[in-house]
Formats: sequence, C-alpha cells, structure tokens
Amino acid sequence: MKKKVFLLCSVLLLSFSAQAHRAWMLPSATVFSGKEPWLTVDAVIGNELFYFDHVPMQLTGLTITAPDGTTIQPENSAKGRLRSVFDVPLKQSGTYRLTVLNQGLFASYEENGETKRWRGTADSFAQAGIADKKALKVLEMMSRIETFVTSGKPDTRTLSATKQGLALQPITHPNDLAVNEAAVFQFLLDGKPLSDLSVSIILGGTRYRDKTEEQILTTDKEGKINIRWTSAGMYFLETDYKDDQTSIKEAKERRLSYSATFEVLP
Repeated sequence: MKKKVFLLCSVLLLSFSAQAHRAWMLPSATVFSGKEPWLTVDAVIGNELFYFDHVPMQLTGLTITAPDGTTIQPENSAKGRLRSVFDVPLKQSGTYRLTVLNQGLFASYEENGETKRWRGTADSFAQAGIADKKALKVLEMMSRIETFVTSGKPDTRTLSATKQGLALQPITHPNDLAVNEAAVFQFLLDGKPLSDLSVSIILGGTRYRDKTEEQILTTDKEGKINIRWTSAGMYFLETDYKDDQTSIKEAKERRLSYSATFEVLP
C-alpha cells in the first residue's frame, strides 16, 4: 500500500514539476480499419516528445472506455526500465477514450519538533489523524492524461467530458485531424467552460529539431481554442490550473493538469 501511494505521488509531483518532464501515452496509431485490429500504447514520463528517456508511467489509474461506454481491460501489460506498454483489442467499431487519472493529497506538519509528511487520498485523510497537527499544510492534486483511438467510423459516444477537475470536451473529433484544417477543443473545470486558460501544443520529435515550435493558445469565454495543425504527426497538448475548490477544508489549494496525445494526418 505504501509503495502504491509513493508511486501515485511521484507521478503527480512530476506532472507539476518545474522541470521538463511530461507524462504521455503514445498510441501505435489513432485510426484503424479492418476487422478487430489491435492497438499498442507506450506510457512514459520523459523529457523529449516522444522519446523514452526517463521512467515508465504507472498504470494503476488507467481506464479504457469502449465505444459502447463499457470499461475494458488492457492486455499484455508490462513495465520496463523506461516505459510501460499495453495492448487493446479493438473489438467494437467506434471511438475509444484512454485515460490515466492520478489524484491525491500531500500534507506536511510538525511533530516533536520535526517536519513530517503524509500522502494519500481525500477519503483516507480523516483516518490519518493529522487534521489537528501543528503547522499543517495540505495540497490537493489531480492529473488527467488521455488519448483517443477510433476503429472504423468515428463516433461521439465516449467524447463527453467528466465533470470532475480539468477536462477536455472535443468539438472537432480528436481522430479527424488533418494538416491545415482547424480543430476546436473546449476545456471544462468541474463541468463548466473555463476561460483564459493557457494551452500548449507541441509536435512530437523535439529531439530532432533545435526549436520546440510550441503553440500557446488561450481559451475564449466558452472555454474553446482553435488549433490549426501545420504538419502531420503526433502532437502533445498540455495545460494546468489551480484554485481553492478542494475536496476537504484542510487543503487550501487544488492543482490540476491535463495532457493528451493526438495524431494529425496529411
């Protein structure tokens, strides 16, 4: 249990680190045809896009939503030194949503003249017995990492955004992206449009060029951004936000992050 909590917190801390580490899932492709194809996904926390150079992503928070809304399990999961990997049989026609959700609380306090630290979930905080500790500081974090994959004809059954935390509501289908065509994405905070949110979009392959070529867009009053893709390839999108809408009164700040991988075709 302690090991699982430590790994969860490590992922969250990396998500909010000032360093260049980014958490991403890289699908083998995002558009498939044919009878019951297979998807393979690499899951990584790294520096370059999309290059394996740091640590594997923990998959304890992985959810794969099939086109009919059911949750399916990954197959052939494995964790290597630099990446995690898993397969998904695409038995249904339509769009799949893959999400890794990590959330938890981080607390520090003083006890017997020493600084102590605690990490866990909001549900376990009360049982931890630290609510009345001296110099208590509690931070709540949530990171959501996603990608979308379609087998056959794209549909929208899995595209409705969650009403918890920072989330993406695609207006343009995420598996219908092409060079020089505009795409519209909407960002929601607890189910409501979030304006003035800064969003970064970067084409993969940063290891092989001198400039990042990052696009930074700001959401409008409806929480929407318009993206024009300049090149074909895999793109990484990320954004973060903080507020005081925590799930427990002891936590004074909530930090949220969202990232996703998209494929843009010629």
